[in-house]
Amino acid sequence: MIDLKLISGTANIELANEVSEYLGIPLAKSQISRFSDGEVYVQIDESVRGVDVFLIQSLSSPVNDNLMELLVTLDALKRSSANSINIVVPYYAYARQDRKVAPRVPISAKLVADLITAAGASRIISMDLHAGQIQGFFDIPVDHLYAAPILLDYIRNIKAKELVIVSPDAGGVERARYYAKKLGCSIAIIDKRRPKPNVSEIMNIIGEIKGKTAIIIDDIVDTAGTLTNAAKALDSEGADGVYACCTHPILSGNAIDKINNSPIIELAVTNTIKFSTKTPTTKIKVLSVGKLIGEAIRRVYHKESLSAIFE
Repeated sequence: MIDLKLISGTANIELANEVSEYLGIPLAKSQISRFSDGEVYVQIDESVRGVDVFLIQSLSSPVNDNLMELLVTLDALKRSSANSINIVVPYYAYARQDRKVAPRVPISAKLVADLITAAGASRIISMDLHAGQIQGFFDIPVDHLYAAPILLDYIRNIKAKELVIVSPDAGGVERARYYAKKLGCSIAIIDKRRPKPNVSEIMNIIGEIKGKTAIIIDDIVDTAGTLTNAAKALDSEGADGVYACCTHPILSGNAIDKINNSPIIELAVTNTIKFSTKTPTTKIKVLSVGKLIGEAIRRVYHKESLSAIFE
């Protein structure tokens, strides 16, 4: 893969190093810094003329800084005559704003897609988009990866007599059904109402969970309100134990405290977002997606099928 270069932004350099190690390709040298007023400065210290570049940058907190860093780096690579610029965005921010839910609101997921395309991206590789239709917001190829193989391995190692996969809301039913099919178990659904952003109210549990080990499956845990409310509801309805799995651990505000004080035995997350907290916790287990992303990059470069990874 002599015509392939890996470049990392500053959002999740640890994940980029794992991808680099898997592929056996060192990260290209670059300088990414800030002016005193916060402006992003980027300089690529190696020639990328005529090569296929894979730029790894997650849009985690601070979201807008990391987004701007991605766009500026894209522009630098485009003006350096790279043959193609493939961006790897493990966590795609603004994905929750994928449609108009009220008058006079933006569709920010589409806006970000337009910015990335205009900046010069040839392709985007992302993982567990909050809404699948976001793939259609891009006019460039989108490779949508799933953390399911990693999370399924984790669930299979949970010692339980009987499992039930729980969707925390109606929108996650398809995801829950996929996991349940792979594991050969039943599903349950939390009937949730969200009166305003980042606020959820648990209404009912649809499905049989009494005496079973419940596994809550979600793509994002932000304030952990939905997750912990669901765990309390499952516990009160007689679940034998409550675990949770999510791909993107935003964990903002006092989310860790909520998880620590909830019935959740363990929350498994991936490192699409760099996990760091000042709040001590023994309830969160971080699983790596570095090898999965590395294999996806290898297959894209060699023009091989990606779907085979998930079969």
